[in-house]
Amino acid sequence: MDRDPSSHDAAVTPAVTIDRQGTQRSRDPRKDAFETNKLRKRLRRLVGQAIADYTMIEEGDRVMVCVSGGKDSYGLLDILLTLKDAAPVRFEVIAVNLDQKQPGFPADVLPAYLTSRGVPFRIEEQDPYSVVKRVIGDGGTLCSLCSRLRRGVLYRVAGEIGATKIALGHHRDDLVATFFLNLFFGGKLKTMPPKLVSDDGRNVVIRPLAYVRERDLARYAQAMRFPIIPCNLCGSQEHLQRKQVGAMLREWERSHPGRVESIFNAMSSVTPSHLLDRSLFDFATVRANGVAAPGGDTAFDVDQALEQAIDRAAGSDTITFPIARME
Repeated sequence: MDRDPSSHDAAVTPAVTIDRQGTQRSRDPRKDAFETNKLRKRLRRLVGQAIADYTMIEEGDRVMVCVSGGKDSYGLLDILLTLKDAAPVRFEVIAVNLDQKQPGFPADVLPAYLTSRGVPFRIEEQDPYSVVKRVIGDGGTLCSLCSRLRRGVLYRVAGEIGATKIALGHHRDDLVATFFLNLFFGGKLKTMPPKLVSDDGRNVVIRPLAYVRERDLARYAQAMRFPIIPCNLCGSQEHLQRKQVGAMLREWERSHPGRVESIFNAMSSVTPSHLLDRSLFDFATVRANGVAAPGGDTAFDVDQALEQAIDRAAGSDTITFPIARME
């Protein structure tokens, strides 16, 4: 690693860049610093907005940030540390990493980085890797079992360190991808919530990166030169459905900019009366009372706002839905 990871200043980037023709061109470090600072401000604004919208962090909270060594968790930790000093409420941050005893895992990287940042941390050493490999075997999908094992360990650690919130590094793209996984394979309209009570009933889990795009986190990790540690347990497996959904969404975004943004916005704009879930809306009580309802259904008419949105999309390109990629 070429720079002190504890620095809060813009990262020092290479003096040259290579264009599409392979020509080296000088880069202006002042411009790089400006762009990095602008990106940091955007991330802080989005994380702060998500925290405020869903009351993720409150006065006196002790926030356990789960740090895996990937770009998302590094970004989450960095942004929370910068927000902590300026937040309207007082809260603590403690980083926790689960050393899963994967072969070749560089155990010294995270402690060195966290020490340099002055962050209280705990490295919990467990061996779910051997359990997963023994139960699933080669060629199986390891993520589900691995996730359950890690979750149990992290819940226990949260109780031992007195954490009041567990912060995970899932971002906006994760939420959208999970929505489609549930839609395609689970038969549910469901995603990762920004805030929930854990399945053991003892922990509150938060996702402060819920509004942040993955590509911005990747840019930020590169700019800040976080010491990224690749996951060789499940991250390298090909043909997992989540990866296929991610590829589908990236193709949509390339072909139809704004589509993924619209999908994400739809998850916070739900009309239960226009779905089929009887537990969310009491259809049995629907009666005509002769009183016009503001925003009521126009029944036989088309939704004018929807028609206009479709027309705008059709005017820019042909609408396609490449779900066949999931096969």
